[in-house]
Amino acid sequence: MSQEIKASARAPIAVLLLSLIIAAGGIFLTVFGARLVSLGGSFYFVLTGLALVATAGLLARRNALGLWLYVATFVATVIWSLFDAGLNFWPLVSRLAAPGVILMLVFLAAPTLTRGRTLPTSLALTGAGLSALALLAMGVRVFQPVPFITNDVTPEKIAEGGELNGNWPHYGGSLKGTRYTGKSSITPENVAQLELAWTFRHGHLPVHGHAAGAEDQNTPTVIDGIVYTCNTKSQLFALDADTGEQLWKFDPEAKAPFWERCRGVGYYESNGQPSPELQRVKREAAGFTTTATFTVSDDSAPATPAPVVPEGLCAKRVVLPTIDARIIQLDAKTGELCPQFGTNGQIDLKEHMGEVKPAFYMPTSAPTIADGIIIQGGWVVDNVTTNVPPGVIRGFDAETGELIWAWDLGRPETKRFPPEGESYTRGTPNAWAGLAVDQDLGYVYLPLGNATPDFFGGHRRPFDDEFNASVVALDYRTGEYKWHFRTMNHDIWDYDLPSQPALYDLPDGKGGVQKALVQLTKRGQIFVLDRETGRPIFDVEETPVPQGAVEGDWTAATQPYSTGMPTIGAERLTEAKMWGATPFDALMCRIEFLSYDYEGDFTPPSEKGAIMWPGFAGGMNWGSASIQEETGYLVFTESRAAHVIKMVGREEADKADAKNSHAGLSSQFGTPWGAAKWYLMSPLGVPCQEPPFGTMTAIDLKTQQVAWQMPLGTVEHMGPLNIPTRLPIPIGMPGTGGAVTTQSGLVFYGGTMDKYIRAFDLKTGQEVWKHEVPVGIQATPSVYVSPKTGREYVVVTAGGTRTSQERGDYVMAFALPQ
Repeated sequence: MSQEIKASARAPIAVLLLSLIIAAGGIFLTVFGARLVSLGGSFYFVLTGLALVATAGLLARRNALGLWLYVATFVATVIWSLFDAGLNFWPLVSRLAAPGVILMLVFLAAPTLTRGRTLPTSLALTGAGLSALALLAMGVRVFQPVPFITNDVTPEKIAEGGELNGNWPHYGGSLKGTRYTGKSSITPENVAQLELAWTFRHGHLPVHGHAAGAEDQNTPTVIDGIVYTCNTKSQLFALDADTGEQLWKFDPEAKAPFWERCRGVGYYESNGQPSPELQRVKREAAGFTTTATFTVSDDSAPATPAPVVPEGLCAKRVVLPTIDARIIQLDAKTGELCPQFGTNGQIDLKEHMGEVKPAFYMPTSAPTIADGIIIQGGWVVDNVTTNVPPGVIRGFDAETGELIWAWDLGRPETKRFPPEGESYTRGTPNAWAGLAVDQDLGYVYLPLGNATPDFFGGHRRPFDDEFNASVVALDYRTGEYKWHFRTMNHDIWDYDLPSQPALYDLPDGKGGVQKALVQLTKRGQIFVLDRETGRPIFDVEETPVPQGAVEGDWTAATQPYSTGMPTIGAERLTEAKMWGATPFDALMCRIEFLSYDYEGDFTPPSEKGAIMWPGFAGGMNWGSASIQEETGYLVFTESRAAHVIKMVGREEADKADAKNSHAGLSSQFGTPWGAAKWYLMSPLGVPCQEPPFGTMTAIDLKTQQVAWQMPLGTVEHMGPLNIPTRLPIPIGMPGTGGAVTTQSGLVFYGGTMDKYIRAFDLKTGQEVWKHEVPVGIQATPSVYVSPKTGREYVVVTAGGTRTSQERGDYVMAFALPQ
């Protein structure tokens, strides 16, 4: 009897606790729902909040009307959710999961409700059971990696894939930048057997924090059984391709106060002579007009005496860019400096650049080397000041380091050096991403950025606007300008071109090919151009966009849209697309959304704050595209996170830290305005727009249709409030780094926010293998075959993700069992 009394006493306490939870939620929804209504938003939240407060009061008095009121509120919530979100799974989870849990608890409490007409215990338990089953079904579905888009097509072989002879000699695999390997004994059938073959640790942990900007983004270069990898301090390591054993290390003792990274190194095989182009320019400089070439031993040639070099030293060379703006050449076998190159093996990229403060200019991407010419752009600091180094592109002789040509878009008459006592034109659009080369045409393709700062353009010169966010083709032997295609008009959103162009010969259906260039953008637009002329192969249309800008600036009337290709991850935002892990943070996201300016694409930055979607981190970013060359499948990843850009007056902007060029408040000295920037996030630290937050997409270039699109990554190693959930929920997370495709039909990728490297089936996008790594990855893998053992490896570096404080120093190679 006493146990029955205790049980009956506990029941009202449980109901009271449930009432308090419902009341707290109701008060929250009522107060902030009223705020949402005042901004012109949905009435649902304030009405639901009032209903919950009434429900809580009735349940606290053990009145059965509380049960029926909540059931009616839940039914109304289901109807509203379907009207507001349709049948989209993740938006429905946000709207219905928490109310469903409360519904189950209210049904369980029903037998204790003694006032009014309540449910029989059997019906109450049935209601609770059905609620639990619905929640269980939702919970099971949460863990299923369901495609967002699938067209159920099989890739058709339309071309022969290129061969890399087992090496990975360039940042993009080949000079074409397709990140494809024709060597592939690892197949969809055996990839599940892939295992860790070796691990190397270089001993340096990148500094955490966006302002510090030290991030491991290195794609190893692999030549003749040696893996070359660099870290954020520009230290270079040569490793045995079969064991990971360190063969040699070189430390340039480079320093930078922020933005430390090394995405890759170059490789050059010496023939003992300067390039023909260097011979030509030296001959022209000496007044010779004949086009005949000469060697450095010719008496008539104005040549620099070659240093005395030990026999055999630097026949094969690794070309290292550094964070303090040098290019260094090292013997590929020994790591010794190459005295033939520059001054004791190095050249200073700061020469003829004017003032270059530490970290205001550096080559963050790997050097591009073609036919004995090193073609080098560089990263110029964003948003700090207009007084920044030039964005000049230069071609250096790979043998001697001497300058062959310079392309200074602000002074096109400059062919090599600027006028005596002057620098190249300062502050011009720069090429910080990887470059691509068509050796048959003789062109190098540059993805250009913008004249800094990114969010104000009233000071820009005509040539800055003409070339901002453009693909530019130059003759890579001479630097002669050929053509450019502008993907943006007067860019004041930091939509610079972040990705290496990918070159592919696309069958034209008439027995010939179209020499195509594929350029990914942060906007989710994909431009496909004729790489000989720069004209679009697939339709591009100029479309009117919102107008208005802060005082002193202006907006272009139209912007180019690549209507002939799918747009990825850039659907217009609405209040209904605001999301949260619960209705509560979703409500706060709705308030945030309506608190700022938003008129769709290209909403101008404003003093109130303007929503930028896609955000300036992408869309598609520096990871670039891969093209599976046999099928013409274009494979890439993208991130989905909106930014808020708020323009601030000069007095406040003067307080900005120079390191905050991409995050927080940026000074933008030299203009009337600074710019504050942050992600549009819920109070729980979750992106406000509905999932996915990142995907991997495959587009069939011959049909220009999406073949499949899959959510990319899980919340296993992160979550709300940056607390790891430990749950492998494949919601699709923002990704960095690029994908690699193979002849056998695999896609390798590692740049998710969880700690995995994965393989996907090219046909379906389904994950077929994954391996957990100690820290997250922000890099593109390389694929190579050992010349010693014939074993195929996938190698990737792991230094930690941008959003995590965990950092590492890992280089990890995977292979099939021996």
